[in-house]
Amino acid sequence: ILIVVLGAIAAAVIPLVMAIVSIVIALGVSALIGTMFELSLFVSNIITMIGLAVGIDYSLFVVSRYREERGRGLEKIEAITYAGATASRAVAFSGMTVVLALIGMVLIPFNIFISIGAGAILVVLAAVAAAMTLLPAILGLMGDKVNSFRVPFIGRGQVAYDPSVAGGFWDKLVRIVMARPVISLLFTGGLLIAAIVPFFSINTGFAGVSSFPEELETKQAFLVLDEKFSFGEITPAEIVIEGDITSTEVQKGITRIKDLLADDEAFGEPRELEISDSGRIALLAVPVAGDSTSDKSINAVLRLQDIYVKEAFSDLGANVYITGETAFNKEFFELSKNSAKIVFPFVLGISFLLLLVVFRSIILAIKAIILNLMAVGAAYGVLVLVFQKGVLANFFGFQKSPTIESWIPLFLFSILFGLSMDYHVFLLSRIRERYDQTEDTIDAIAFGVRSTGRLITGAGLIMVAVFWGFATGSLVGMQQMGFGLGLAILLDASVVRIMMVPAAMKLLGKWNWYLPRWLEWLPKVRFEPQGSTQKED
Repeated sequence: ILIVVLGAIAAAVIPLVMAIVSIVIALGVSALIGTMFELSLFVSNIITMIGLAVGIDYSLFVVSRYREERGRGLEKIEAITYAGATASRAVAFSGMTVVLALIGMVLIPFNIFISIGAGAILVVLAAVAAAMTLLPAILGLMGDKVNSFRVPFIGRGQVAYDPSVAGGFWDKLVRIVMARPVISLLFTGGLLIAAIVPFFSINTGFAGVSSFPEELETKQAFLVLDEKFSFGEITPAEIVIEGDITSTEVQKGITRIKDLLADDEAFGEPRELEISDSGRIALLAVPVAGDSTSDKSINAVLRLQDIYVKEAFSDLGANVYITGETAFNKEFFELSKNSAKIVFPFVLGISFLLLLVVFRSIILAIKAIILNLMAVGAAYGVLVLVFQKGVLANFFGFQKSPTIESWIPLFLFSILFGLSMDYHVFLLSRIRERYDQTEDTIDAIAFGVRSTGRLITGAGLIMVAVFWGFATGSLVGMQQMGFGLGLAILLDASVVRIMMVPAAMKLLGKWNWYLPRWLEWLPKVRFEPQGSTQKED
């Protein structure tokens, strides 16, 4: 993909090197953090996945801008400087947006969310730092050698590409979209809304061991254990009783809860009661039938907690707690749902404020939030359609699952909202750059799309390729994660950025740049250096 987008093998190698450097740095820092704070094993997967995606993307935009400025006649150092003053600033802002969106993951008090968020934040920071320091140094060493080993037929056009000259595929496409903006918006918006509909029937949970492929030894061991010994013997529900264990009332409560559990087929024979030396703490472990992530096991623990414990120990002066793997999973599901009330507003609010400050337009900020929500919602809907309902699951080689992993919605939202802002920032920065030169909104939109359309599409395809690699795994959770990320990025880089954004901006006209007077105090943060050599009369 990089060779096709950049047209030269030498230029295509640079983003790969930058991605590898970012990943190695992030893994090293996470290893240091891991000596003080336990990180989930998923952290290395996330660092690799996000590192490949953003490391390649950030380098792609900077290298392309450098080559563009060299093609316009700037000397090597001037071209690097100008690329740093424009594309690198956009990279820094995009990276900051991604990091702030990912902080939403760290706010959830569960190790897996904190680990995933921390790993992704580390590799994004590493990618930004490398793009702003190592990459200019590499360009300084290579100079025009970045165009070495051009690809026949496409190499010359890519190396000498000048976006200031109208024409080409992207220019024609955006002008077709702007010629019929209402139809374009209705068509693309209708497609996304139709894709969102299945999301309202989402069922979150854990896939568990029972969903593993049959050929895995862990799945085979689970089936043997469950059939011969009851898998619940390994992951029992644990009833912790705090109080005067030797008192008659507490002993009656223990006997009563054993009787209640005996009448419930979801529970096995309770183990022998364990009492602490102080006589104040007791543990009663009882096997739960089936996979600890299944609805049957979760519902059994709910009955234990909400019905049996209350009936057996009400007004007995003892505190009773339920723990164990199944109880942990139940709490995880509930916390994942409740955390959405914190994560979603946080990510949306931060993204809105950053866009408002950088582009000094309340309309552009609101439009970006709405379009991003539509892209993420469409990804959710298709995810439910493919995995829960099984539509085209066999075609893609995925497992049908009755549940979407409970961590997937929050994870996808934070990651996608951050990554989609990358494309929005790069597109809008070029549109705003042209608008400042010409004050012609239609010309600025066409310029922005033709100068970034090839790069955004290429970057999107790179991310899709990276995420699809994770979707080819055998675990249904990884399949859902990779497919959801890849689909959302594909929709965002094609339907949203190349069609919906130009159509909406054409309809809005000068309202695109509206900023209320009471917000004029906002700081002016720009991507273009003042007194640019590219300024037009």
